[in-house]
Amino acid sequence: MENLVLLAALSLLIMISPFASRLSGLPVAITEIALGALAAFFGFFAEGGELFDSIARVGFLYLMFLAGMEIDLREFGAIKRSLWRRIAAFLITLYALAIAIVFSFNLPPIYIAALPTISVGMIVVLIRARGRSEWLSFGMKLGVVGELISICVLTVLSGAVQLGGFNLEFLQTMATLLFVLICVWMFFYLSAALFWWFPKLKKLIMPEQDSLDEDVRIAFALFFALVAAMIYLGLEHVLGAFVAGMFIANYFNHKTDLPKKLGSLGFGFLTPIFFLHVGGTLDLRLILQADIALAAALIFFAMTAIRISASLIAFRGVFTALDRLRVGLSQSMPLTFLVAVATIGYEGELLNQNEYSSFIVASVAEVAVIMLFVKWLDKKTARYAKQ
Repeated sequence: MENLVLLAALSLLIMISPFASRLSGLPVAITEIALGALAAFFGFFAEGGELFDSIARVGFLYLMFLAGMEIDLREFGAIKRSLWRRIAAFLITLYALAIAIVFSFNLPPIYIAALPTISVGMIVVLIRARGRSEWLSFGMKLGVVGELISICVLTVLSGAVQLGGFNLEFLQTMATLLFVLICVWMFFYLSAALFWWFPKLKKLIMPEQDSLDEDVRIAFALFFALVAAMIYLGLEHVLGAFVAGMFIANYFNHKTDLPKKLGSLGFGFLTPIFFLHVGGTLDLRLILQADIALAAALIFFAMTAIRISASLIAFRGVFTALDRLRVGLSQSMPLTFLVAVATIGYEGELLNQNEYSSFIVASVAEVAVIMLFVKWLDKKTARYAKQ
């Protein structure tokens, strides 16, 4: 009985969020976060917290699965060496600026992990909201590289905090992560060779004429299997979801309708629950506290500024100044990764309650402000082009 209010509230909010988005002119993800915050404020999420957390976690992992499906490995292979050097320059500049800020303002060392964090989850939402473009497609590739580094940093941070420092158990976890990354590379390499030698195998696994939705079943089986493998190995679950999406997209691309099938379930059900949950974790009263609001604003400014600066420096001559600004903005919405770093820091007593709350407020504000700003830039650019 205690979950009935939660389920009723989720059902209603999922149904009305597209209408509220159209009425307000806000992106649907922001609308869902705002509705989640209001529902939590009025007590609709007070019961069934464990159930809500579990469904939202699946929603986030599924979002990362869909993010993996946006990756075409052939496009990565076509990236020139000179552009790879610029990507490396972007990441080095990003972390260098973060380290400079931490030492300049005498911040806790955990900020070195938090400020440069990158995640592609919101980039997928941005692509769905506005469609693909050259700068956004590149931002997706850049985000993938940045996210892999963020996953490694998150694993190192989590291991150091939860395992009591840089001991033998921590080194074993790092060795496991390295082993898994090598296995993932071999998995893709051997799969490419297998499907090259036996091209009919793809259609045997996923027939073109499929009346039993075998393609969806196999996609979900792989999704849950790889997430379960990461859980068993004690690694970040996101890696399993992301790899599953990449595998489906790159080796079963003859199923042209599969991304639409999987996307409809994700963006129509699971990811809205995730965004409602994000809003539900935001205590609206925190925004009214001057010290937390100020700290959140500074975190927001620092994270956005270092990404824009790194993009303007690293991609000069590749994109226009406007597109370099957009690329930097696309990397500035890590959301759950930032929350994960803050949670690890708080549980490991590396951050106090106010600092933790500031990171939560900043993570949500980044999504809202940046998505609205990108939308505004698109309108201004389109209007200027017509003149």
